[in-house]
Amino acid sequence: MPGQLLRPREASRRASFLELFFDLAFILALNRVSLALEQDLTLGGAFRAALLLAAIWWVWFVTAWSTDWFDPGTPLIIGLLLWVMFGGLMMAAAAPSAYSGHGLVFAGAYVAIHLGRPAFLLPALRGNPLRVRTLRVAVWFALSAVLWLTGALVEPAQVALWTVAVVLDLSLARLRWPTPGLGRSSWADLQVIGEHLAERYQQIYIIALGELILTAGIVYSTTGFDLSRTAAFALAFVNAVSLGRLYLVPGGVRLGAAIDALGPSGSRLGLLAGYLHLVMVAGVVAAAVGAQLMIAEPLSRDPAALMMALSGPALFLIGWILLSAAVHHRVSWHRPVGLAAIAALALVGRGLPLLAGSAILSVLLILVAHAEKLTPARTGDTGRRPG
Repeated sequence: MPGQLLRPREASRRASFLELFFDLAFILALNRVSLALEQDLTLGGAFRAALLLAAIWWVWFVTAWSTDWFDPGTPLIIGLLLWVMFGGLMMAAAAPSAYSGHGLVFAGAYVAIHLGRPAFLLPALRGNPLRVRTLRVAVWFALSAVLWLTGALVEPAQVALWTVAVVLDLSLARLRWPTPGLGRSSWADLQVIGEHLAERYQQIYIIALGELILTAGIVYSTTGFDLSRTAAFALAFVNAVSLGRLYLVPGGVRLGAAIDALGPSGSRLGLLAGYLHLVMVAGVVAAAVGAQLMIAEPLSRDPAALMMALSGPALFLIGWILLSAAVHHRVSWHRPVGLAAIAALALVGRGLPLLAGSAILSVLLILVAHAEKLTPARTGDTGRRPG
């Protein structure tokens, strides 16, 4: 029955075992995206890798919201999660060669996931008002599917068409999928359980940090244990710890309370947090590539490699600062100062060895984290707007 699919508001707010199992597919996905980025460190290569990451993120994001609305313990939702998980693995496997012969595998899996979801849900939701919400989303995904598949088949237009498709998919969620004849969803229609959604964001961010540590460890174990590479590996670990510590304070751990405090309109903050987590995860993926390059050649003075090592933490800080502002409606001075210091390092340190640049970066991240620890928190500040 349609009502049996819905997740009761009073149900456990912790992620289920199946949701955590589903996340395993994205360990491979983030690793393959980092490989695609490593293969081409140019701005064009970074943009193409960003398109792949955005598509993979949107698969995870829409599924995370689906399991917030629907009970992941029902057989239909279990089947749906496994369908999406397998499709995500297909996308991950095809990501490194998505622009060189396997674009149809990547795009086909993406389309199959997003059109397969309504194929599961629409028959089961017959007679339920929420069926219209699913139908609106399906209509727009069917439209973007044309762009994804055409881009995979017409190689000269691949990047352009996939760019339009990514913008369409991500922006329509913010517009609440306005559909001729069906209207648009209200924020109340999209209401989420803040604590559950915030936990899901934390879990996928931890997976991104795991990719950083995994990449650094694999490179270190295969390139040798000399002093410079050991120092580079230690710095990669310090940076991973700093990025984890910064995430936890203050926005990451207070996001759930902020969403719930806003009631039905909290879904707007939840959606914004999804976009900002994409920026932070992209930063960690870039940091993983930078760590890999640094450990492999710690004394290299390659400016492209140094920019990669610095751009990852900078991207993370941008997303983190904006998330903190969205939750608390304020920005502490040390956060933009830390971001500006990393930008200055990128400009004046182009001739530095990777090891030296990473050491300075580690000091900057530690200083920002220390300043964050000393910043007094506002009592009861959970994100509710004044008045």
